[in-house]
Amino acid sequence: MLRPAPPRFLPSGLARAGRAAGRTRGPGRAAQQDAVLRCRMAVWARQVSRWRCLLNSARAVEFTRRLRSRGCTAQACRELASLAVLPAGNEDVLWRLQACRHVSVGSCSPPDSARDGSFSSPESNLPSVQLEQGKAETLPDLNAKALDEDWDDIPPSSALEVISEEEAVQIIAEPLLPIQSSTLRDYVDHSETLEKLVHLGVDLSQVEKRQKAGQLLLTLDFEKDIKKILLFLKDVGVEDNQLGPFLTKNPYILAEDLESLETRVAYLKSKKFGKSEIAQMVSRAPYLLLFSVERLDNRLGFFKNELGLSAKKTKDLVIRLPRLLTGKLEPVKENLQVCQIELGFQRNEIQQIVYKTPKILTASKKRLKQTFDYLHNIMGIPHHMLTRFPQVFNSKLLRIRERHMFLAFLGRAQYDPAQPSYISLDQLVSLPDEVFCTEMAKASMQDFEKFLKTL
Repeated sequence: MLRPAPPRFLPSGLARAGRAAGRTRGPGRAAQQDAVLRCRMAVWARQVSRWRCLLNSARAVEFTRRLRSRGCTAQACRELASLAVLPAGNEDVLWRLQACRHVSVGSCSPPDSARDGSFSSPESNLPSVQLEQGKAETLPDLNAKALDEDWDDIPPSSALEVISEEEAVQIIAEPLLPIQSSTLRDYVDHSETLEKLVHLGVDLSQVEKRQKAGQLLLTLDFEKDIKKILLFLKDVGVEDNQLGPFLTKNPYILAEDLESLETRVAYLKSKKFGKSEIAQMVSRAPYLLLFSVERLDNRLGFFKNELGLSAKKTKDLVIRLPRLLTGKLEPVKENLQVCQIELGFQRNEIQQIVYKTPKILTASKKRLKQTFDYLHNIMGIPHHMLTRFPQVFNSKLLRIRERHMFLAFLGRAQYDPAQPSYISLDQLVSLPDEVFCTEMAKASMQDFEKFLKTL
């Protein structure tokens, strides 16, 4: 039900008119109270254009709630809420506001003109309120500043406030985030950090496979925690298009202290690593900067002492294979023992092999022994020749066997540089099939393919 508002919501003249109407006795009291309400509706009509500029459809629910707090009925609130968002210049607003006055007011009855529907325009329905003294008073303009202050007096919405069904159906609730999930996909739409990482090129499906990496990303803020690390990596020399793949492989760097990262880069520079060399090492071994200065120093010292290399050769070795600084040392030690004890290489030969082909330190021991057995025992390659061309250990054994057997079939399997028709081990494993056939085997590609079918 629409109830008369407290005096603070009305201009001074309108308030006095209301008091005069309240003191009136007899049958005309209901009509005078209704006249006061119609004055109030007329004043609100003058402010509709201002309200319309401030409100939109998203605020309709809040607008309705505030009207209800002033005593408006649900029907009147819905009518006013719809008027508040009408386009400018709609003259039907005043007419519809006048229609809103036809509601019950306590025990009061609507005026005769409302019963017979004789009102024809808003102006004809504006009452001329008579005071007890018989003096008519002109309705003053509502002060906009006072209305603003009055509007601010309404307390803010509370989560415990009871609302109507009409208001409830207009509430759009955001979907709840899962308390626990096995994939980051459920959080991407709700996390600005994850969205920006995806745009950067980070593969979250790979990140979430790493231990506690997904939990780490959900606790980080992009602006506060991640941005500074990205700027650091760019300063180190990581290319923009490599930042996403880099963080996919090593998301843990985002939790590192920036000062510690800068200290580790400064250590590498003190060891005469150039800026481009550091950038190459960091890009190829993303976990490199997670190691402390002490551990990096111990690794460099291990390879220098174990292999008997100079400081410059040690630096060149880890530049070509930077994961030697980040991987486990046990496989490296085992391969060194295999080369010396089982394969029969001398210490100086191992030094040359490792310096030319660092990957031999991390290769599979089984594969290493199988390749050596075929090269040395089947093909008859001596140790000193394998020391000159250690890259053959990086080639597939099947490739070596197929080409050697084809050359032996043609009578051209000659690997001694002192003999005519010498076949270099380097070219044996590195040349494409077409070039190998025409330049080394002196045969056609079709002949080679036919031979392979006979194997």
